[in-house]
Amino acid sequence: MVAVASTNEFVVKFANVNGTGSASANHLFAKALFRMGIPVSPRNLFPSNIQGLPTWYEVRISEQGYLGRRSDRVELVVAMNPQSFTADVDSLVPGGYLLYDSTKLIDLSRYRDDIHWLGIPLMDICMREYQDPRQRQIFKNIIYVGALAALLNIEFPVVKDLIADQFRGKEKLIAPNIHALELGHQYASQNFDCPLGIQVRRRDLLGDAILVDGNTAAALGCVYGGATVASWYPITPSTSLVEAFEKYANRLRIDPGSGNKNFAILQAEDEISAMGIVIGASWNGARAFTATSGPGVSLMTEFLGLAYYAEIPVVLFNVQRGGPSTGMPTRTQQADLLSSAYASHGDTKHILLFPADPRDSFELAAQAFDLAERLQTPVIVMLDLELGMNDWVSPPFDWDDRRRYDRGKVLDAGQLQALDTFGRYVDVDGDGIPYRTYPGTHPDKGAFFTRGTSHNPFAGYSESNTDYVENVDRITRKFTTACDVLPAPVVGKSKRSSSLHGVVYIGTTALVMNEVIDRLGELGVSLDTLQVRAFPFHAEVFKFIKNHQKVFVIDQNRDGQLRTLLINEGDIDPAKLVSILHYDGHPITAATVIDAVVGHLDVKTGRPSPAVQVPPQEVEQ
Repeated sequence: MVAVASTNEFVVKFANVNGTGSASANHLFAKALFRMGIPVSPRNLFPSNIQGLPTWYEVRISEQGYLGRRSDRVELVVAMNPQSFTADVDSLVPGGYLLYDSTKLIDLSRYRDDIHWLGIPLMDICMREYQDPRQRQIFKNIIYVGALAALLNIEFPVVKDLIADQFRGKEKLIAPNIHALELGHQYASQNFDCPLGIQVRRRDLLGDAILVDGNTAAALGCVYGGATVASWYPITPSTSLVEAFEKYANRLRIDPGSGNKNFAILQAEDEISAMGIVIGASWNGARAFTATSGPGVSLMTEFLGLAYYAEIPVVLFNVQRGGPSTGMPTRTQQADLLSSAYASHGDTKHILLFPADPRDSFELAAQAFDLAERLQTPVIVMLDLELGMNDWVSPPFDWDDRRRYDRGKVLDAGQLQALDTFGRYVDVDGDGIPYRTYPGTHPDKGAFFTRGTSHNPFAGYSESNTDYVENVDRITRKFTTACDVLPAPVVGKSKRSSSLHGVVYIGTTALVMNEVIDRLGELGVSLDTLQVRAFPFHAEVFKFIKNHQKVFVIDQNRDGQLRTLLINEGDIDPAKLVSILHYDGHPITAATVIDAVVGHLDVKTGRPSPAVQVPPQEVEQ
């Protein structure tokens, strides 16, 4: 039988039982490859219950730097879960490898003669070495990591150093874990031809890169962005964002003289209260935020409308998951675009930011506070579970200590004193953004007064239809202004030449696009690319669409929500935008996009197939 052979280009899938302590061992495996200078993208696919159901941890090793999930080829499965064993065996490519616990005989009905079976009596080894049942379960995971080190040519000192790092301060745990590693390494070395056809070799491809998840990156961005108040109600997959903020704030938000905390974190009774706390703190001059997912946004919509109409800065992180209702709490989607863009009743519109990777998450988190205060409106940072809860290879985050926060149009006491009259909602500059101040700034000029009911330019209650129309029209101008200060899209030209066709996408879809463009190029198909980074859309987005005959719009949701936003906001002919949809809860793959594109285009010429032929259109030069 021919074995799969590849160096630094393959996928390893761990199939475990949720709650058995496998996560830290699997993470140890991924970090070892990272320390060997090899690009990796690990992702945890786990159930929403506490324990007992199947969980998977996939690690893509790619010297070419392809970070998107690859589900069409799995070269090695570590099969530790009887419930999913058949499906895990079936997921292997011919010539692939299956590492399994051979303590018990396998069901021969599941046997495949076109893969390589690597049986290790893991439970027998644990029964012999350990007396405590919990130790037997935990060290079983470490033993198979040791075996993988031998099978895949992972440098053993690297794994040992990681164990020492993991248990720093708990030195008594280091030696038993290293012993478990050695047990697995020795067994594999003595019983198999090591290394296998698939293996890793040290590379120097990562430089000073870090391995970090998007939620942690966003939390650090909040610290650097000046946030001092976080209110929240726990919900998967956003909880770790606030937890990480607390961790960093405890280190970086402590007064060096008194030792007092210069921050506040409040767990509210629900998402409604969490948003109310943010509005109150922001109105009072603090930089405040909350984090949630789709169900939380649904509950927050009335308060989001208040912040929009009363014009109070708000920052919200929406780490999207599968919906609707409870949906798939531990699966990823990008299905909250419409509900977030137009959250609340009446004519509302909100700023959305779309980070694609951890560095984006850090930068856009910090920038969100500047934008919210400059524009006096809610800003929603739209992560997803794929980015938020998984580790990614990322360049280090940059911060210029000379950078100053943009607090927007805030009047101090002297400026207020110099004014004969002040109107909280007067548009002095024509950009739609009024001036404001903080409570207590001036002893007798209450310029901080705000109102969520219909009001005149001086924040006085008014049911005048003229006042109402002038007010909502002024707020509309604010969002025209916003287009000039929001992050611009990233435009990429086809490697062959400018293409007649383009593709538009947001967020973590960017993780697969390098691979998509390379693979399509091999098929003779060229596409220009545009990564949207903010809503409302920059003029460059509509220019890009106008300049291409056919534009594919990639949506990680069922209803094509990005496409709908583009049509609504740009008055675009729907026939020009071809939806590529992915919404099964798993991260999108390059294969999904490639299959959809070649299904619409003639691969040989790159011209539209007859089924999707469009009339010639004027192309802007």
